[in-house]
Amino acid sequence: MRNSAASRSTAPAARARPTDVWVDLASPSHPFFFKALTDAVPDIRTTVTARNKTQTVSLAREVGFEFRTVGRDYEQSVLRMLGIPLRTAQLGIEMPDVDVAVGARNAMCVLAAKARGVPSIHYTDNDICAHMDGLYADALYHRLVAQATHNVVPEAFRTEVLTDRGADPDSVHTYDGFKEDVYVAAFEPDDSFPERLPFDGEPFVVVRPEALQATYVEADTIAPELLTALTDRGINVVYLPRTDDYRAFMEDADPDRVYAPQDALSGLELSWHARCVLTGSGTMAREAARMDTPAVSFFPSEHLSVDQTLIDRGDIYHSRDPVEIAEYVDSLTPADARPRLDRARRVREEVASLTRDLIDAETGEDR
Repeated sequence: MRNSAASRSTAPAARARPTDVWVDLASPSHPFFFKALTDAVPDIRTTVTARNKTQTVSLAREVGFEFRTVGRDYEQSVLRMLGIPLRTAQLGIEMPDVDVAVGARNAMCVLAAKARGVPSIHYTDNDICAHMDGLYADALYHRLVAQATHNVVPEAFRTEVLTDRGADPDSVHTYDGFKEDVYVAAFEPDDSFPERLPFDGEPFVVVRPEALQATYVEADTIAPELLTALTDRGINVVYLPRTDDYRAFMEDADPDRVYAPQDALSGLELSWHARCVLTGSGTMAREAARMDTPAVSFFPSEHLSVDQTLIDRGDIYHSRDPVEIAEYVDSLTPADARPRLDRARRVREEVASLTRDLIDAETGEDR
């Protein structure tokens, strides 16, 4: 649903000063998303905080944000549950003096801003309420982020997940695209990237296994059988193990055809140059699909609406059968992988314009 804030198209008037925007980075995907978004929104001045969770801090530094680290994540589940309200309280106390707060899948930012009387814009594409540890954790999350002043979601998102939990329908705004479009649009491919791989310029595919430790995954991995099926067909594979334990999955694959880098490689570069991207999760498949690189999902659980939409459109191929997947990949031709960025750039422009309109609606700026 789009409200009038998103539909205005008159040229912006001059503003007396830039709008002060607080950006809170809570997860590793956030630095890329918010750097691409804030660079595209005119007349704003950002203050950035980052949560010390996996690579969030290092990636925030990599994209060029100046930021302050507030709070951390915990491995132990009980400490993790306590860490979220603790960080929310920290943010409420230490939050900068701003006009608007923005976050993504981040109830901590929403609640801290609400406590300080600051309007918030929240971005999400996750519309699944999963049962975990006896608590409907995601249902609680959606109830909390429904308190944001505005929620910005893809058109594929089931908006009732928010409106049924208290969000005003007029506060939920949709855009024609996917979250990944926003930062894919800012990507600048490196033509020399394939030279870093040991395949002498030959085509390759990318395989990322399922996140077996995640609470939403209730299945065994198919990665060992998939790697073997691919390499048996002479297909070169860049394999991205999530941890060292996942390296055991490549033991039966042809060692001359599978490469598991020790150091991190850019996921967007891999998606841009690959013949196909195959993943047991959602993000890499969506990134590849929005570039028009062939994408395969072998995700074993319930799909987000954004993933199901791309599968239904034929933009992502889904299967849990390793042989079936390998046959699909083997059938692809060079003409099937012609990546482009124009579609993603259109979506980023739409989301940036919507964001500016929502900021103006909250700060009283006329357009």
